[in-house]
Amino acid sequence: MAPEKPPVAVTCTAPVNIAVIKYWGKRDEDLILPINSSLSVTLHQDQLKTTTTAAISKDFTEDRIWLNGQEEDVGQPRLQACLREIRRLARKRRSAGDEDPLPLSLSYKVHIASVNNFPTAAGLASSAAGYACLAYALARVYGVESDLSEVARRGSGSACRSLYGGFVEWQMGERADGKDSIARQVAPESHWPELRVLILVVSAEKKLMGSTAGMQTSVETSSLLRFRAESVVPARMAEMTRCVQERDFQGFGQLTMKDSNQFHATCLDTFPPISYLSDTSRRIVQLVHCFNAHHGQTKVAYTFDAGPNAVVFTLEDTVPEFVAAVRQCFPPESNGDKFLKGLPVRPVPLSDELKAALDVDPTPGGVKYIIATQVGPGPQILDDPHAHLLGPDGLPKPAA
Repeated sequence: MAPEKPPVAVTCTAPVNIAVIKYWGKRDEDLILPINSSLSVTLHQDQLKTTTTAAISKDFTEDRIWLNGQEEDVGQPRLQACLREIRRLARKRRSAGDEDPLPLSLSYKVHIASVNNFPTAAGLASSAAGYACLAYALARVYGVESDLSEVARRGSGSACRSLYGGFVEWQMGERADGKDSIARQVAPESHWPELRVLILVVSAEKKLMGSTAGMQTSVETSSLLRFRAESVVPARMAEMTRCVQERDFQGFGQLTMKDSNQFHATCLDTFPPISYLSDTSRRIVQLVHCFNAHHGQTKVAYTFDAGPNAVVFTLEDTVPEFVAAVRQCFPPESNGDKFLKGLPVRPVPLSDELKAALDVDPTPGGVKYIIATQVGPGPQILDDPHAHLLGPDGLPKPAA
Protein backbone atom coordinates (compact mmCIF):
# COMPACT_ATOMS: atom_id res chain seq x y z
CA MET A 1 0.00 0.00 0.00
CA ALA A 2 1.36 3.45 -0.89
CA PRO A 3 2.54 5.44 2.17
CA GLU A 4 0.22 8.25 3.28
CA LYS A 5 1.13 11.63 1.80
CA PRO A 6 2.37 13.93 4.58
CA PRO A 7 0.10 16.92 5.26
CA VAL A 8 0.65 20.16 3.36
CA ALA A 9 2.17 22.44 6.00
CA VAL A 10 3.19 26.10 6.11
CA THR A 11 5.08 27.76 8.95
CA CYS A 12 5.35 31.48 9.43
CA THR A 13 6.22 34.05 12.06
CA ALA A 14 4.41 37.31 12.85
CA PRO A 15 5.29 40.34 14.96
CA VAL A 16 3.82 42.11 17.96
CA ASN A 17 2.61 45.68 17.36
CA ILE A 18 2.29 48.50 19.88
CA ALA A 19 -0.35 51.15 19.28
CA VAL A 20 0.72 54.76 19.67
CA ILE A 21 -2.79 55.99 18.81
CA LYS A 22 -4.93 53.51 20.72
CA TYR A 23 -7.78 51.29 19.58
CA TRP A 24 -10.39 50.99 22.33
CA GLY A 25 -14.02 50.23 21.57
CA LYS A 26 -15.91 48.43 18.83
CA ARG A 27 -18.87 49.59 16.79
CA ASP A 28 -19.57 45.98 15.76
CA GLU A 29 -18.72 43.17 18.18
CA ASP A 30 -19.16 40.36 15.71
CA LEU A 31 -17.17 41.80 12.79
CA ILE A 32 -14.71 43.51 15.19
CA LEU A 33 -15.04 46.99 13.73
CA PRO A 34 -13.50 49.83 15.80
CA ILE A 35 -15.06 53.14 16.87
CA ASN A 36 -11.83 54.92 15.87
CA SER A 37 -8.77 54.45 13.67
CA SER A 38 -5.45 53.53 15.30
CA LEU A 39 -1.74 53.65 14.48
CA SER A 40 0.96 51.25 15.62
CA VAL A 41 4.63 50.38 15.47
CA THR A 42 5.58 46.82 14.50
CA LEU A 43 8.26 45.37 16.79
CA HIS A 44 11.17 43.26 15.57
CA GLN A 45 10.65 39.49 15.49
CA ASP A 46 14.19 38.79 16.69
CA GLN A 47 12.87 39.76 20.14
CA LEU A 48 9.11 39.10 20.04
CA LYS A 49 7.25 36.84 17.67
CA THR A 50 4.62 34.18 17.27
CA THR A 51 5.47 31.13 15.16
CA THR A 52 2.56 29.17 13.67
CA THR A 53 2.35 26.03 11.57
CA ALA A 54 -0.89 25.28 9.72
CA ALA A 55 -1.28 21.89 8.05
CA ILE A 56 -4.13 20.38 6.04
CA SER A 57 -4.57 16.74 5.14
CA LYS A 58 -7.35 14.49 3.96
CA ASP A 59 -6.44 12.25 6.91
CA PHE A 60 -7.34 14.82 9.58
CA THR A 61 -10.77 14.12 11.06
CA GLU A 62 -11.28 17.50 12.76
CA ASP A 63 -9.79 20.97 13.10
CA ARG A 64 -7.36 21.10 16.06
CA ILE A 65 -5.14 23.77 17.62
CA TRP A 66 -2.22 23.76 20.08
CA LEU A 67 -0.92 26.94 21.77
CA ASN A 68 2.51 26.74 23.41
CA GLY A 69 2.22 22.95 23.43
CA GLN A 70 -1.24 22.74 25.04
CA GLU A 71 -4.25 21.70 22.99
CA GLU A 72 -6.93 24.42 23.10
CA ASP A 73 -10.62 24.51 22.24
CA VAL A 74 -10.87 24.91 18.47
CA GLY A 75 -14.51 25.99 18.89
CA GLN A 76 -13.64 29.46 20.24
CA PRO A 77 -15.87 31.87 18.29
CA ARG A 78 -13.00 34.09 17.11
CA LEU A 79 -10.92 31.19 15.91
CA GLN A 80 -13.97 29.84 14.08
CA ALA A 81 -14.57 33.25 12.50
CA CYS A 82 -10.98 33.25 11.16
CA LEU A 83 -11.30 29.74 9.76
CA ARG A 84 -14.67 30.51 8.16
CA GLU A 85 -13.34 33.71 6.61
CA ILE A 86 -10.20 32.12 5.12
CA ARG A 87 -12.18 29.17 3.73
CA ARG A 88 -14.70 31.59 2.24
CA LEU A 89 -11.86 33.50 0.50
CA ALA A 90 -10.36 30.22 -0.73
CA ARG A 91 -13.72 29.15 -2.20
CA LYS A 92 -14.14 32.55 -3.82
CA ARG A 93 -10.70 32.25 -5.45
CA ARG A 94 -11.46 28.68 -6.56
CA SER A 95 -14.72 29.71 -8.18
CA ALA A 96 -13.00 32.62 -9.94
CA GLY A 97 -11.45 29.88 -12.07
CA ASP A 98 -7.82 30.67 -11.23
CA GLU A 99 -5.35 27.91 -11.97
CA ASP A 100 -5.06 26.18 -8.67
CA PRO A 101 -1.44 25.21 -8.12
CA LEU A 102 -2.37 22.94 -5.19
CA PRO A 103 -5.39 20.73 -5.80
CA LEU A 104 -6.22 20.81 -2.09
CA SER A 105 -9.70 20.15 -0.97
CA LEU A 106 -11.42 22.88 0.99
CA SER A 107 -13.13 20.18 2.99
CA TYR A 108 -9.79 19.12 4.51
CA LYS A 109 -9.46 19.76 8.22
CA VAL A 110 -6.62 21.90 9.54
CA HIS A 111 -4.19 21.37 12.40
CA ILE A 112 -2.60 24.50 13.85
CA ALA A 113 0.28 24.81 16.30
CA SER A 114 1.47 28.16 17.60
CA VAL A 115 4.20 29.23 20.03
CA ASN A 116 5.15 32.66 21.41
CA ASN A 117 8.70 33.47 22.43
CA PHE A 118 7.29 35.72 25.21
CA PRO A 119 4.64 35.33 27.99
CA THR A 120 1.10 34.97 26.60
CA ALA A 121 -1.64 37.34 27.88
CA ALA A 122 0.86 39.31 29.97
CA GLY A 123 0.01 42.54 28.22
CA LEU A 124 2.55 41.94 25.44
CA ALA A 125 0.00 41.95 22.61
CA SER A 126 0.13 38.20 22.10
CA SER A 127 -3.33 37.96 20.50
CA ALA A 128 -2.35 40.41 17.74
CA ALA A 129 0.77 38.49 16.76
CA GLY A 130 -1.06 35.17 17.13
CA TYR A 131 -4.01 35.96 14.88
CA ALA A 132 -1.88 37.76 12.28
CA CYS A 133 0.33 34.69 12.14
CA LEU A 134 -2.68 32.38 11.91
CA ALA A 135 -4.23 34.41 9.08
CA TYR A 136 -0.93 34.48 7.20
CA ALA A 137 -0.27 30.74 7.58
CA LEU A 138 -3.84 29.75 6.68
CA ALA A 139 -3.77 32.03 3.63
CA ARG A 140 -0.64 30.25 2.38
CA VAL A 141 -1.96 26.78 3.01
CA TYR A 142 -5.30 27.56 1.30
CA GLY A 143 -3.75 29.59 -1.55
CA VAL A 144 -5.49 32.87 -0.65
CA GLU A 145 -3.75 35.99 -1.95
CA SER A 146 -6.21 38.77 -1.10
CA ASP A 147 -5.92 41.35 1.72
CA LEU A 148 -5.91 39.48 5.04
CA SER A 149 -7.00 42.41 7.24
CA GLU A 150 -10.47 40.96 7.62
CA VAL A 151 -9.29 37.44 8.49
CA ALA A 152 -6.86 38.68 11.15
CA ARG A 153 -9.30 41.31 12.48
CA ARG A 154 -11.98 38.68 13.13
CA GLY A 155 -9.53 37.00 15.51
CA SER A 156 -8.31 40.12 17.31
CA GLY A 157 -8.86 43.66 16.09
CA SER A 158 -5.28 44.82 16.52
CA ALA A 159 -4.02 41.69 14.69
CA CYS A 160 -4.70 43.33 11.31
CA ARG A 161 -1.92 45.82 12.17
CA SER A 162 0.59 42.95 12.66
CA LEU A 163 0.21 42.01 8.97
CA TYR A 164 2.70 44.76 8.05
CA GLY A 165 6.09 45.90 9.24
CA GLY A 166 7.11 49.43 10.15
CA PHE A 167 4.37 51.92 11.03
CA VAL A 168 0.81 50.80 10.37
CA GLU A 169 -2.62 52.40 10.49
CA TRP A 170 -5.88 50.52 10.95
CA GLN A 171 -8.49 52.60 9.17
CA MET A 172 -11.77 52.34 11.06
CA GLY A 173 -13.79 52.37 7.85
CA GLU A 174 -17.36 53.55 7.37
CA ARG A 175 -19.15 50.54 5.92
CA ALA A 176 -21.44 48.36 8.00
CA ASP A 177 -19.93 45.21 6.45
CA GLY A 178 -16.43 46.32 7.47
CA LYS A 179 -14.91 45.84 4.01
CA ASP A 180 -13.10 49.19 4.35
CA SER A 181 -11.85 48.55 7.90
CA ILE A 182 -8.35 47.54 6.89
CA ALA A 183 -4.72 47.95 7.86
CA ARG A 184 -2.18 49.73 5.68
CA GLN A 185 1.48 50.60 6.07
CA VAL A 186 2.26 54.27 6.75
CA ALA A 187 6.05 53.83 6.54
CA PRO A 188 8.31 50.75 6.20
CA GLU A 189 10.56 49.42 8.98
CA SER A 190 13.63 50.99 7.31
CA HIS A 191 12.11 54.49 7.54
CA TRP A 192 13.36 55.48 11.01
CA PRO A 193 16.45 53.34 11.78
CA GLU A 194 17.42 55.18 14.99
CA LEU A 195 14.09 54.48 16.75
CA ARG A 196 14.35 52.02 19.64
CA VAL A 197 11.73 50.34 21.80
CA LEU A 198 12.23 49.26 25.41
CA ILE A 199 9.60 47.03 26.98
CA LEU A 200 9.65 47.35 30.75
CA VAL A 201 8.05 44.16 32.02
CA VAL A 202 6.42 44.96 35.33
CA SER A 203 4.53 41.76 35.76
CA ALA A 204 4.05 38.72 33.60
CA GLU A 205 0.78 37.79 35.32
CA LYS A 206 -2.52 37.37 33.45
CA LYS A 207 -4.67 40.47 33.92
CA LEU A 208 -7.97 40.70 35.85
CA MET A 209 -10.04 42.31 33.09
CA GLY A 210 -9.26 41.27 29.52
CA SER A 211 -9.40 43.82 26.72
CA THR A 212 -12.56 42.46 25.11
CA ALA A 213 -14.76 42.82 28.20
CA GLY A 214 -13.03 46.06 29.18
CA MET A 215 -13.63 47.84 25.91
CA GLN A 216 -17.27 46.80 25.71
CA THR A 217 -17.98 48.21 29.17
CA SER A 218 -16.21 51.42 28.14
CA VAL A 219 -18.30 51.77 24.98
CA GLU A 220 -21.47 51.29 27.02
CA THR A 221 -20.64 53.61 29.92
CA SER A 222 -17.89 56.14 29.11
CA SER A 223 -18.96 59.46 27.60
CA LEU A 224 -15.28 60.42 27.51
CA LEU A 225 -14.60 57.47 25.14
CA ARG A 226 -17.20 58.69 22.66
CA PHE A 227 -15.71 62.20 22.76
CA ARG A 228 -12.25 60.72 22.23
CA ALA A 229 -13.30 58.65 19.20
CA GLU A 230 -15.24 61.42 17.49
CA SER A 231 -13.43 64.62 18.43
CA VAL A 232 -9.84 63.73 19.35
CA VAL A 233 -8.55 60.73 17.42
CA PRO A 234 -9.03 61.94 13.81
CA ALA A 235 -6.67 64.93 14.29
CA ARG A 236 -4.25 62.78 16.29
CA MET A 237 -4.07 60.19 13.49
CA ALA A 238 -3.09 62.93 11.03
CA GLU A 239 -0.56 64.44 13.43
CA MET A 240 1.01 61.06 14.32
CA THR A 241 1.31 60.19 10.62
CA ARG A 242 3.13 63.49 10.07
CA CYS A 243 5.49 62.87 13.03
CA VAL A 244 6.38 59.43 11.67
CA GLN A 245 6.87 60.66 8.11
CA GLU A 246 9.10 63.54 9.28
CA ARG A 247 10.83 61.44 11.95
CA ASP A 248 9.90 64.13 14.48
CA PHE A 249 10.69 62.39 17.77
CA GLN A 250 9.57 65.31 20.00
CA GLY A 251 6.14 65.35 18.40
CA PHE A 252 5.93 61.56 18.18
CA GLY A 253 6.89 61.09 21.83
CA GLN A 254 4.59 63.71 23.28
CA LEU A 255 1.58 62.54 21.28
CA THR A 256 2.29 58.90 22.16
CA MET A 257 2.27 59.72 25.89
CA LYS A 258 -0.83 61.91 25.66
CA ASP A 259 -2.76 59.26 23.76
CA SER A 260 -1.77 56.54 26.21
CA ASN A 261 -2.87 58.77 29.11
CA GLN A 262 -6.18 59.51 27.43
CA PHE A 263 -6.86 55.84 26.78
CA HIS A 264 -6.27 55.07 30.48
CA ALA A 265 -8.46 58.07 31.41
CA THR A 266 -11.32 56.50 29.41
CA CYS A 267 -10.75 53.29 31.37
CA LEU A 268 -11.17 55.23 34.64
CA ASP A 269 -14.24 56.93 33.14
CA THR A 270 -15.75 53.48 32.49
CA PHE A 271 -18.32 52.42 35.10
CA PRO A 272 -17.35 50.49 37.15
CA PRO A 273 -13.87 51.94 36.53
CA ILE A 274 -11.05 49.85 35.05
CA SER A 275 -7.43 50.40 36.01
CA TYR A 276 -4.73 48.60 34.06
CA LEU A 277 -1.78 50.53 35.50
CA SER A 278 0.01 49.51 38.69
CA ASP A 279 2.02 51.61 41.17
CA THR A 280 5.14 50.63 39.27
CA SER A 281 3.54 51.79 35.98
CA ARG A 282 2.90 55.19 37.56
CA ARG A 283 6.49 55.35 38.84
CA ILE A 284 7.73 54.69 35.30
CA VAL A 285 5.56 57.60 34.05
CA GLN A 286 7.13 59.84 36.70
CA LEU A 287 10.63 58.62 35.78
CA VAL A 288 10.08 59.41 32.08
CA HIS A 289 8.83 62.93 32.83
CA CYS A 290 11.76 63.54 35.24
CA PHE A 291 14.25 62.29 32.65
CA ASN A 292 12.78 64.52 29.91
CA ALA A 293 12.59 67.57 32.19
CA HIS A 294 16.26 67.09 33.14
CA HIS A 295 17.19 67.11 29.44
CA GLY A 296 14.82 69.97 28.58
CA GLN A 297 13.24 67.97 25.74
CA THR A 298 11.26 64.79 25.04
CA LYS A 299 13.95 62.13 24.81
CA VAL A 300 11.84 59.15 25.93
CA ALA A 301 8.11 58.41 25.67
CA TYR A 302 5.94 55.78 27.36
CA THR A 303 2.80 54.03 26.22
CA PHE A 304 0.74 51.43 28.09
CA ASP A 305 -1.80 49.02 26.65
CA ALA A 306 -4.42 47.16 28.71
CA GLY A 307 -1.85 46.09 31.30
CA PRO A 308 0.91 47.45 33.54
CA ASN A 309 3.93 46.91 31.26
CA ALA A 310 5.48 50.07 29.86
CA VAL A 311 6.63 50.35 26.26
CA VAL A 312 9.18 53.15 25.97
CA PHE A 313 10.17 54.72 22.65
CA THR A 314 13.47 56.55 22.34
CA LEU A 315 16.30 57.13 19.89
CA GLU A 316 19.35 54.87 19.84
CA ASP A 317 21.74 57.37 21.45
CA THR A 318 19.48 57.77 24.53
CA VAL A 319 19.07 54.04 25.28
CA PRO A 320 22.15 53.50 27.52
CA GLU A 321 21.40 56.46 29.78
CA PHE A 322 17.70 55.66 30.10
CA VAL A 323 18.41 51.99 30.91
CA ALA A 324 20.83 53.21 33.62
CA ALA A 325 18.05 55.45 34.99
CA VAL A 326 15.64 52.48 35.10
CA ARG A 327 18.27 50.43 37.00
CA GLN A 328 18.68 53.34 39.42
CA CYS A 329 14.94 53.60 40.15
CA PHE A 330 14.16 49.86 39.97
CA PRO A 331 17.29 48.06 41.17
CA PRO A 332 17.21 44.53 39.71
CA GLU A 333 16.60 41.86 42.37
CA SER A 334 19.40 39.32 41.83
CA ASN A 335 18.85 38.70 38.10
CA GLY A 336 21.28 41.48 37.19
CA ASP A 337 22.57 39.52 34.20
CA LYS A 338 19.09 38.60 32.95
CA PHE A 339 17.66 42.08 33.55
CA LEU A 340 18.31 43.25 30.00
CA LYS A 341 17.15 41.04 27.11
CA GLY A 342 17.20 41.62 23.37
CA LEU A 343 19.47 44.14 21.67
CA PRO A 344 22.73 44.75 23.55
CA VAL A 345 23.02 48.03 25.47
CA ARG A 346 26.41 49.31 26.63
CA PRO A 347 26.39 50.15 30.34
CA VAL A 348 26.99 53.82 31.21
CA PRO A 349 27.21 55.55 34.60
CA LEU A 350 24.47 58.03 35.56
CA SER A 351 25.57 61.62 36.08
CA ASP A 352 25.09 62.98 39.60
CA GLU A 353 22.82 65.70 38.17
CA LEU A 354 20.49 63.11 36.63
CA LYS A 355 20.54 61.01 39.79
CA ALA A 356 19.45 64.08 41.75
CA ALA A 357 16.77 64.90 39.17
CA LEU A 358 15.24 61.42 39.43
CA ASP A 359 13.52 62.04 42.71
CA VAL A 360 11.95 58.58 42.71
CA ASP A 361 12.33 56.33 45.76
CA PRO A 362 14.03 53.19 44.46
CA THR A 363 11.64 50.24 44.14
CA PRO A 364 13.77 47.08 44.06
CA GLY A 365 12.37 44.50 41.64
CA GLY A 366 9.61 46.82 40.40
CA VAL A 367 10.68 46.17 36.81
CA LYS A 368 11.28 42.44 36.29
CA TYR A 369 13.31 42.88 33.10
CA ILE A 370 13.71 45.05 30.01
CA ILE A 371 13.41 43.82 26.41
CA ALA A 372 15.37 46.12 24.08
CA THR A 373 14.08 45.98 20.51
CA GLN A 374 13.44 48.06 17.40
CA VAL A 375 10.98 48.52 14.55
CA GLY A 376 10.69 45.38 12.42
CA PRO A 377 9.15 43.73 9.35
CA GLY A 378 5.79 42.01 8.86
CA PRO A 379 5.07 38.25 8.79
CA GLN A 380 7.69 35.91 7.33
CA ILE A 381 7.45 32.43 5.82
CA LEU A 382 9.96 29.91 7.21
CA ASP A 383 11.08 27.66 4.37
CA ASP A 384 13.11 25.25 6.48
CA PRO A 385 11.00 22.09 7.02
CA HIS A 386 12.72 21.67 10.40
CA ALA A 387 10.93 24.84 11.49
CA HIS A 388 7.51 23.14 11.30
CA LEU A 389 5.88 22.81 14.71
CA LEU A 390 3.80 19.84 13.50
CA GLY A 391 5.35 16.51 12.53
CA PRO A 392 4.44 14.40 9.48
CA ASP A 393 1.62 12.87 11.56
CA GLY A 394 0.07 16.33 11.98
CA LEU A 395 0.74 16.38 15.72
CA PRO A 396 3.03 18.80 17.60
CA LYS A 397 6.68 17.75 17.52
CA PRO A 398 8.06 17.02 20.99
CA ALA A 399 9.78 20.11 22.38
CA ALA A 400 13.46 19.96 21.47
